[in-house]
Formats: sequence, C-alpha cells, structure tokens
Amino acid sequence: MGNVVEQEGSGVPKPVLIIAIALGVLLAVGVAGVGVYGWYGEHQMREEAEAAAAARRTGPLAAAPIPAPEARSAECASVMSALPAQLSVGGTPVPRRALAEPAPAATVAWGDAEHDPITVRCGIDAPAELTPTSQLMDVSGVSWLEINQGGDSSWLAVDRPVYVALSAPADTGTGPLQDLSKLIGAKLPKQPVFP
Repeated sequence: MGNVVEQEGSGVPKPVLIIAIALGVLLAVGVAGVGVYGWYGEHQMREEAEAAAAARRTGPLAAAPIPAPEARSAECASVMSALPAQLSVGGTPVPRRALAEPAPAATVAWGDAEHDPITVRCGIDAPAELTPTSQLMDVSGVSWLEINQGGDSSWLAVDRPVYVALSAPADTGTGPLQDLSKLIGAKLPKQPVFP
C-alpha cells in the first residue's frame, strides 16, 4: 500500500493514530484551561465584589443630596442631637460613620467594615409615595411609610412636624426603627399625617 504505514495488528494508519492522540491531548488541555480560566474569572469577580463592599463600608460615606427644606429646623436639630453614637444592629454596636463633604444637613450615618450603612435624614420633602391610601405602620406610636429600593428599605416618619427617614439594608431588622421611633416620639409632637 505505498506510503501508508499500518500499525501491527490494529489496522489504523500510524499518522491517523498520532493525530487522534494529539487531538485528545489538545482537547484535555483546552478543557482544563477553560476550567482554570472560569475559576480564575469567578475568583476575580468575587474579590472585586468583596473590595467594593469593603469600600462601601469604610471611609466617609457619600450621601446623595436630596431636597430637605426643613433640615435646619429646630425640630431636626432636636432629633439629630439625640441620635446615639452607636446603633445596635442584631445586638452588635455599630459606630457612627463620617460623611463625605459636602455633607447634607441633618444627616447621620452608622456603619463599619461588617455593616452596610444605615442613615437617618431629617427635614426632607414629603415623598411622592405618601397618599391618603398609603399603608402605614405604627411603631411605638409613630406612623411610618416603608419604601423599598433595590436591596434597601427606607422608612419615613410621616406624622410629625418634619419628615424623618431611616434607610438601611433590608436585612438589618427592626431594632433601629424601634429605637428611632422612641426617640422621635419623645422629641417631636404627633400631628395628623394629612393636616
């Protein structure tokens, strides 16, 4: 058979056998490479997400400016001066966190490397979500409107002379809301939601 050399007893030409073995090795190397690349990419994405979370949890917090026409009122001053230096989240004390400049008036934040930021703002505008048919929740005598945004919840005290908002990750629990309700109840007089 001219140039075709057969391997003894197999009936498969030697060049075909070499190509088949080489293709098998290349396929194995390719699959291993994709696996390593996939693991590396996943590992890299996880590290980047952890670094972003750490950056979000440390250093001065950039608080987005929002309309707060009553932020410099005597009522807001009364509430803000009574806020604690530490906030209890799940039984763990979480310290106050500095705000990035320019810091909005009547805004306080808590957070650390283990806890996403929790903020309180006072004197903000009435939210568009507040209507006569809104579902309100009473906590320690204070009427709250809940607004969910992404993974965060904002609670707005709507039955006081100024609107006070508490924003926190959805998994924070109700401890900060209960504590703030007691403080607001002691500092600000109750009034009708729609005077």
